[in-house]
Amino acid sequence: MYDYHTHSSFSADSDEPLEAMLRRAISLGIREYAVTDHHDPHYRNAAYDFGLDLAAYTKELERLTEKYGAEIKTVKGLEIGIQHDAIEDCLAMTGAYPFDFVIGSFHCAEGFEICDPEYATRPAEELYRGFYGCMLQCLRLYKDYDVLGHFNVIDRYAARIPADEVYRDLVEDIMRLLVADGKGLEINTSCFRYGMGERTTPTADMLRLYARAGGEIVTVGSDAHRVRDVGFMLDRAAQMAREAGIKYLATFEHRKVSFVKL
Repeated sequence: MYDYHTHSSFSADSDEPLEAMLRRAISLGIREYAVTDHHDPHYRNAAYDFGLDLAAYTKELERLTEKYGAEIKTVKGLEIGIQHDAIEDCLAMTGAYPFDFVIGSFHCAEGFEICDPEYATRPAEELYRGFYGCMLQCLRLYKDYDVLGHFNVIDRYAARIPADEVYRDLVEDIMRLLVADGKGLEINTSCFRYGMGERTTPTADMLRLYARAGGEIVTVGSDAHRVRDVGFMLDRAAQMAREAGIKYLATFEHRKVSFVKL
C-alpha cells in the first residue's frame, strides 16, 4: 500500500503526533507514507493558522526518516493551498526545502473558504462554475506541484450538486491542462469517510476524463488527520484507478515520478 496524503499536528486541523501516524502506517504494512502537512497562505478563515513551521516540520521529518528507514519509506511532502493572491508565498515554501512530493489543493476559492456558508450556499450552478473557473485560472499561473489534491472537494460543502454538464467544460479544460503540464491527479479516500456515495474524489467520470486526456500520474491517499484513518480504503482507490483505465500508481522521490504496476 502507498498512502500519499496524510497530516499530523504540524497541520492546524490535526492533533496527532507525526510519529504516531507513521507507526500506524508501519503496522498496516504501508510501503511508502507521504507526510503532506498543510501550508495554506492567506487562508480565508482567521480561526485557523495554516502556515507551516518549516524548520520544526523538516527536523521531525528527518528524525523519523532516519529512525524508521528500515521499516517504511517516508516521503517528505507538503500540501500547498493555491489561491490567486498566494502564488508567491506558495513558491517560496516549495523552494525552501527539497521536498519529495507536493500536493496542490484548493481549500479556498474566489476569496472565500469553500466551507463558508456565504460561499457554499450560493446557487449551485454559480458556485460550481466559479469554483472550477477559479481553479483553472490559478493552475494556468501556478505550476510548482506534483498532483492536484481532492479535485471535487466542493461536493462536500455544496448545498446542492448540479448536473455535471453545468461545469463539465471547465473540468475537461483542467484535465487537459494537468496532462499538458505533466501533473497528476489524486484519488482521495476521505470521500468514503464522509459518506459521499458515488461522489468519490474524484468521481469516476472525472478520473476517466483525466485518463482519456492522456493522464497517467495517479496517487492514492487517505487524507488522514487521525491515526485510525491512516491507510483508509486505499484498496478501493486502487480499484477505482484500474476501472478508469489507469495501469500504474505514481510514487515520488525528489519531485520525480515513478510508477508501480496496479
